[in-house]
Amino acid sequence: MLVCPHCQFENPTANKFCQKCGTSLVQNTCPECSSLVPFDQMNCQVCNAIAGVTWWAILSTHYPAAELAPSKDTAALATGSNGYLDLQQRYELTDALPAVDELGERQLQVLDCQPFQLSLLEALVLQQDSDETGSQNPALEFATPGAEGWTDSMNALAIPEVAQPYVALNRDLYPVLPAIHNAWKWNDQDVLLLEDRSHFPLLMDVWCDQERFPSLLQVLQWLYEMTELWHALEPWQCQQSVLISSNLRADVEDDTLLLQRLYPNPPGQILTLHHLGKHWQAMFAESQRTQLEPVSQFLADVEDGTLKTVNAVRSRIEAIADSLQPDACPPTQPLEPFISSVAVASNLDVNGTANQLTDPVSDGMAVTLPPEDDDPLDNDDMPTIVLPMQLFNLEEVGRTDVGRQRDHNEDYFGLDIQVSKLESPSGKTIHARNLYILCDGMGGHASGEVASALAVDTIRKYFKEKWQDSPFPSAGINDLPNVAMMTEAVLSANKAIYDVNQENACSGSGRMGTTLVVVLIQDTEVAVAHVGDSRLYRYTRKRGLEQVTVDHEVGQREIQRGVDPDVAYSRPDAYQLTQALGPRDEPFVKPDVQFFELNEDMILLLCSDGLSDNDLLENHWETHVQPLLSSQTNLDKGVGELIELANSYNGHDNISAIAIRAKVRPSLEHLR
Repeated sequence: MLVCPHCQFENPTANKFCQKCGTSLVQNTCPECSSLVPFDQMNCQVCNAIAGVTWWAILSTHYPAAELAPSKDTAALATGSNGYLDLQQRYELTDALPAVDELGERQLQVLDCQPFQLSLLEALVLQQDSDETGSQNPALEFATPGAEGWTDSMNALAIPEVAQPYVALNRDLYPVLPAIHNAWKWNDQDVLLLEDRSHFPLLMDVWCDQERFPSLLQVLQWLYEMTELWHALEPWQCQQSVLISSNLRADVEDDTLLLQRLYPNPPGQILTLHHLGKHWQAMFAESQRTQLEPVSQFLADVEDGTLKTVNAVRSRIEAIADSLQPDACPPTQPLEPFISSVAVASNLDVNGTANQLTDPVSDGMAVTLPPEDDDPLDNDDMPTIVLPMQLFNLEEVGRTDVGRQRDHNEDYFGLDIQVSKLESPSGKTIHARNLYILCDGMGGHASGEVASALAVDTIRKYFKEKWQDSPFPSAGINDLPNVAMMTEAVLSANKAIYDVNQENACSGSGRMGTTLVVVLIQDTEVAVAHVGDSRLYRYTRKRGLEQVTVDHEVGQREIQRGVDPDVAYSRPDAYQLTQALGPRDEPFVKPDVQFFELNEDMILLLCSDGLSDNDLLENHWETHVQPLLSSQTNLDKGVGELIELANSYNGHDNISAIAIRAKVRPSLEHLR
C-alpha cells in the first residue's frame, strides 16, 4: 500500500494519486521551490535542490575484508543488479559500490524510488502495533533493560537480527538514534537502511569550531548524553557506537548529540567505563581546550576505574555542572534533556538495581541518583542538579484557510514579533517578547470577520503599549504581563466588539462575536488567555501532545460540575459556547489565564475549531505535529500540511493555525 504523506490514507499500490486528498503518489515535492519531482530523480529539475528521499545503506558480510576468499567476486556481494540495491529496484545506488572496509561492510547512500510505500520492516512493526489492544503488547514492551525479552518476539516477527537494536531502542532514543527504514538478508549479507545523517557535522568538528567554541557546560552536556547512551546500549552490546569519533555527530541547531548508526562491540571484548574515560581523554586532547582541575580529575577517575558505575559518573558530571552555576539561579530543568525517557523506561542501572526516579513529566524535576560510597563528591545531602534554561531559537508560522464549504473566512490571526539576538563565544542567545493571537469569528457574513479582526487589533495595540514598547528587561528579570493585565486586555477586546453591536442595535443572533486564544512569550516564560473553543496545544518529546486550554462550552461546563463526560456530551447543546467576546458586556466574560515555562524544546499550536474538531490533532499528532519539533522540518510546509489534513476531515469550517517552534538549552549566562 501507498501511505499518502499529507492525509496518511492507505492507497492501493497501483494508485498514482491519493484517493482521499488527490496528492501525487508518483512524485516528491521539492522542499525549496515546491516543484513536483519524479521519485527516481535526486535533484529538482527547476532549482537543483535535493528533492529525493535517501537512506544510509549498510551492507555487512560478517567478516573483514582481509579474510575475503580470493575466489569471491566482490561485485557479487552487492544485492540486486542494474544499479539498484534490491531485486525489486526500489533502492537506487547514487554512486558506485564502495570497497569492503575492515569491518566487512560497505556503506553508501541510496535513493528511495518508492518513498510512499511501506517497507517490509515498517509493515511488520505497524502490524504489531495494530494488534495491540488496551495497553502495549507485552511482546514489544520495554520491560527489562536487557535484550532477552525483545529478541524472542522480534525473531518471531522475522525482524532481522541486525535491525533488532534499532527497533527496540528507537522508541526511547530517537532522535539520538537514527530511524530504521528496512532490513533484510541476501547472499549471506545483512542489508540495513537507516535515516541518512551524513549531512550532520562531526561532534568533534563542532567541539573544535573556533567561531562557535561551545562552552564547558555544553561539553559536559555531551558527556552526560554519552553516559546515558552507554547505559542504554550496554544490554545490546553496542557501546562501541559511543567510542567511534566519526559516529558521533551533532545537530548544530539544537547542539544535541546524534549517532550516525550503531556499532556492535568487538568480538570477545568487554567494554567498561574505562574505555569511555579513555575516549573522553582523547577527545579533550584533540579539542586542545584548557581543562579545569575538577574536569581533569573526573576524566582520570573514569579512566582508572575510581568511578565504577554509570550513576557515579552522572553524579560527578552534575556536581561539576552545579559548581559552574551562579548561586542565585533557580532550578528549572534537569541536565539531561532527552534521555530521561530511557531511564524511565528501563528503571534499572547497569547492575540491575532499580533507580529512584522522579516523575519525568514534572516541570523542573530531574533523576534522583543514589550516591556511590567511594565517591567523595557524593553525599546523602547532594541535591538533584537542575539547570536554568535559555531560549536560543524561536520560529513561528501562521496560516488560515476558508475551508471547503464556507464562502468566506471569519477567522483572523495576528503575530507581533520582537526578538533581540546575542552572539558570543559561548553561543547564540535570543531575547523574545512575542505576541500571538488567533480568533474564530461568528455572526454571519461581514460580521464574524469584523469581530475577529477587531479583537486581534485591540489586543495587539494593548500589549504594544503596555508591554512591547518598553526596553528589554535585564537577564533574569521577568516583565511578562500578570493575570490582571491579561484579563484587562481580553476585556478591552470584548468592549470594542460589544460597543459596535450596541451602536448597530444588533440583537440575538445578529450580534457578532469571536472566540480568542492569545499567547505571550517573554524569553522562556509563556502566558496564555482564552475565551471560547479556540485552543492552544503544546507538544514536547517527554509529554507528547497536550491540550493546554479547556473549551468554554456546555459539555465542558457540565463535566466541571461533576457530570459524566458521556452524559455531558449527549446533550444537544453540548458544543454551544458558554463564553465569547462581543455578544455580552464585561461581567459575562471571564477569560482563563495560565502560565508555564519553555523548559524543553516545544511546539505551541494555536488553532480554531476547524483544525481541532473531531479529535483531529489527537489522532494525527504523530504524523503532523511531532515532526515539527525537528529543526530539519520546514515549519511553513508543516503548517500547510496541517491545513490540508483539516480540509480532508473538517473542511466544513474555516481553518486557522499558528505554530511556534521554541528551542532551549542550559543557560550560559554565567560564562559570559
